[in-house]
Amino acid sequence: MDADLFDAYLRDEARLGPAADGAFTGAAGGAACGDLARISLLVDDGTIGGVTFDAEGCGATRAATAAVAEAIDGASVLDVARIGTDEVEAALGGLAPAKRHAAQLAADALHRALARAAASDEVLAGGAEGRVLVAMSGGVDSAVAALLEGERGAEVVGITLKLWADPDTDGAKACCSPEAVLGARSLAHSLGIPHLTLDLEEEFRRRVVAEFVSGYAAGRTPNPCIACNGEVRIAAMVDLATRLGASHLVTGHYARLVDDGKGLLLAAAADAKKDQSYMLAALPPAILERVRFPLTELTKPEVREIAARHALTVARKPESQDLCFLSGQGKADFLRRHGGLVEREGDVVDRSGRKLGRHRGHHDFTVGQRRGLRVSAPEALYVLDKDAEANTVTVGTRAELQSTRVRVRDAVLHRDGATVDAVRLRYRSRPVPAVLDTTGTGERFELDIRLEEEFAGVSPGQTAVLLAGETIVGHGTICS
Repeated sequence: MDADLFDAYLRDEARLGPAADGAFTGAAGGAACGDLARISLLVDDGTIGGVTFDAEGCGATRAATAAVAEAIDGASVLDVARIGTDEVEAALGGLAPAKRHAAQLAADALHRALARAAASDEVLAGGAEGRVLVAMSGGVDSAVAALLEGERGAEVVGITLKLWADPDTDGAKACCSPEAVLGARSLAHSLGIPHLTLDLEEEFRRRVVAEFVSGYAAGRTPNPCIACNGEVRIAAMVDLATRLGASHLVTGHYARLVDDGKGLLLAAAADAKKDQSYMLAALPPAILERVRFPLTELTKPEVREIAARHALTVARKPESQDLCFLSGQGKADFLRRHGGLVEREGDVVDRSGRKLGRHRGHHDFTVGQRRGLRVSAPEALYVLDKDAEANTVTVGTRAELQSTRVRVRDAVLHRDGATVDAVRLRYRSRPVPAVLDTTGTGERFELDIRLEEEFAGVSPGQTAVLLAGETIVGHGTICS
């Protein structure tokens, strides 16, 4: 540690004081450790000014916070977004291991202030040819996407979304938790990439989680990932890309963009096992014009090999198989805590209404489910329907589960309905040949889909993705 430098920062009172009017403020620390760092800043056309700070606790925390305040005053947002714990420690001439937490607190306070700026309407950087914003979750796919963009010569800026914070969620597995934000920031900085955080938790809770909970309460099986991508995440990041002067938002999704002569449409990626075009189906064409998927032609093993070749720490990081807000906890427990959906016994019945058994709550079941029915029968039975009001679960044979007609609501057609020749009714299901009952483009309150092959397990609440050849031309929510 450089003692003179440390003491100089410890005595620095030039920027010590309350936040200026309209400043973006971030704080880190608190009662648990006894140390607190606060950074406040203004942004004017991409340049940071009006910096003030405050700190409580040990001298290392006060010195680290002062060092950050001095370093960022007059710097560009993108340069400041490169500052992490290592840079703060270096500014002090090094810290003893027991005091390194001070640099971490000061860096966290800074990035929380930047996050508030990112969530505002402020222009954070002027336009620059070749600049892209890369969505970084802290996983291997987004890391390799950022790496590939850098290798092709793009100026890369990393962004991580904070969508959910819940003590019962395993933050290490969730892609949008506070822990994921820290991991993604560290990864971005290791690649020499500036990193920002965008906090959308309030909107995510209202538009995604609340709909998920209410859907199950009403007897549906909603698909929150499609709503999240189509209505919350991607659009917000594209808006931020504009305010950062970036031409495109880049993500690590496995999907493909196809120009059919009328504009860009989604299609499946090369790796059928990882294809995520279904989960992106609600993205409007205007958004597709602003996104890019560099993993389009790669398989997952190839992505991991690229990461290992570049010694990325996430090369072998396992994938989470849960919804981000369910990581580490069961769905039933989540619905109980966040929606008040407790165990409530009801009847398991057949199509005729004959009672076959009892269940502990309709929300524990999904149309098409076979296991866990607690009903004895000479042949396998499946969930055919759920009635939330009566709290009944209807079961039947696989033949009874088959459907040839599907009704959807809130449908959107990007191309003429007459071009639709297939539909995907679940994430991992294959396309089913189909015909719509309507022509033209635009929004439809309801429309009917006639399946040309039987499909087992059409589930209300899931998304019907409409296809014309290889491209996605529309979508709607299954209602019956």
